[in-house]
Amino acid sequence: MNKKISLGLAVAMSLLMVILTICVTLLWSMQIFNAKSNNLSEREAMYAKLQEVDHLVRQNYYGDIDEDTLNDHIIAGYVAGIGDKYGMYFTAEQYAEQMQSYDGKMATIGIGTVIDASGYIKIIEVYPDSAAETSGLKVGDLIVKVEDLDVTAETAEQAVKALQGDAGTKVNVTIRRESEDISVEVTRRRIEVPTVNHRMIGEVGYLKIKEFNDSTTNQFKRALDDLKGNGAKSLVFDVRNNPGGTVKSVAQILDMLVPEGDIVSATYKDGTTEVLYTSDAKEENLPMVVLINQKSASAAELFAQALKDYEKASIVGVNSYGKGLMQRIYKLQDGSALDITVGKYNPPKSPNYDQIGVKPDFEVKLSAEQEKNFLELNETNDPQLIKALEVAGGDVKNTVPVEEEPSSSQEGEEGGSSSSEGESSSPEGEESSSSQESSSSSEDSSSSEESSSSEESSSSNP
Repeated sequence: MNKKISLGLAVAMSLLMVILTICVTLLWSMQIFNAKSNNLSEREAMYAKLQEVDHLVRQNYYGDIDEDTLNDHIIAGYVAGIGDKYGMYFTAEQYAEQMQSYDGKMATIGIGTVIDASGYIKIIEVYPDSAAETSGLKVGDLIVKVEDLDVTAETAEQAVKALQGDAGTKVNVTIRRESEDISVEVTRRRIEVPTVNHRMIGEVGYLKIKEFNDSTTNQFKRALDDLKGNGAKSLVFDVRNNPGGTVKSVAQILDMLVPEGDIVSATYKDGTTEVLYTSDAKEENLPMVVLINQKSASAAELFAQALKDYEKASIVGVNSYGKGLMQRIYKLQDGSALDITVGKYNPPKSPNYDQIGVKPDFEVKLSAEQEKNFLELNETNDPQLIKALEVAGGDVKNTVPVEEEPSSSQEGEEGGSSSSEGESSSPEGEESSSSQESSSSSEDSSSSEESSSSEESSSSNP
């Protein structure tokens, strides 16, 4: 028997639904309003306190105030106060330098350096076709003076900075070679800083990736093509001490190696997840091994984990740094910029590894002495590289895979990292953001925090 609802009842039910909808909407709106009101009240209190301090200082401070310096420190203090481990404020000059480091091309004399135990600047690499090469500087030279500045442990960083400058300008450098001091005038020129070194080790193609920037992709492709052209039967990618870099560059490199699928995604504050980069069907089929250590961070970790996720590579070394956070740089109207953490970025298939790190398949540790003399290690005395070559060649009888353990959240180990001239602790401006506000532009970054070190594993490129 069909029952019919009277018109009056239907109207009443409809009104009830409308009333319930309005009530729910009002409650939701009130919650948002209250949250915004509380937030507004907190901000008003902050501004009032700052205004009070500013008034007292300007009325009573016995000294002159540099307004630009004051403003820079106010913003830097704000960023420090939010507790963002990787957050930074860049002055206009620092921002320009940071963007130059991401570009991978800079005006430089063309050397890679470390701070030697003596406090002098030690040359560990002379770039091809650079002013340093033309001027006769050699690996192993110690820089003891830059212009009139004597290099000591206290002034070494200042001296490295003094080596930088505009293309076409000259700098006088005093080097110590076999106990003899030699004064050399070097003219800075704009070059592409090498971030990828490669060579054949037997039948294995070895690629050392020092960082990921806009120049790394083409350097990597040229190196890969050269090694394959020389008959490489397997590949070892060394990202030890690699502090990271741009997500865009590491994604472009991974696209050459992995099959079709996602490469990296980002999860933001509101809980939404967005795929940032994908790969096409073309992939590299040579056996691969990735070398990592406790100073492999950010984009370097993504590189290793993505290859592992697609079962393209085994990982040798020790647990990596553990930075799976993404920064975005917002350019301000006066040319300065804010670099703040905006989300987590995720490997293709495995969970985010922030504060956990990437775990090697074959754990191999270096001794304290080997860590100290890391730059002197090679395939004859580097246990991690020796293992990687064994795995790459299919000879794994003497290697023990690391047993899988449940993931646990732990602090990533702090460590020094290689760096390029002008690079800050916020590795990494990453992919360019397409959403730009009228007063700002943005770049995503995922670079690792750096810590200064007198050991030779911490390098720079003046």
